[in-house]
Amino acid sequence: MITKLLVKAIHNLLPNQHFVINDGVITWVGETPNITQQQIDNEYATVLAEYKTQEYARKRQPEYPPLTDLADALYHQSKGDETKLTAYLAKCEAVKQKYPKE
Repeated sequence: MITKLLVKAIHNLLPNQHFVINDGVITWVGETPNITQQQIDNEYATVLAEYKTQEYARKRQPEYPPLTDLADALYHQSKGDETKLTAYLAKCEAVKQKYPKE
């Protein structure tokens, strides 16, 4: 996970720069950019903080009911039957309660 976040941090700072990360060591492809390790570390800290704040969303995602169920529920709602939509929303609410946004 560290490498994935480090890649995101570098891409945030240098979107067109090519590089390789091997065992935490950054090797620049082509011209070495004018950037300090401190700048990279600061951006990494920002990306990591954002990643941590979204933990609830990553936990929720696999437990939400499929969108096909929502489509079916909306169809039935258009025909006057709210039962499936109510059940779908209840499932969503249960997931939100299980993994609250802090």
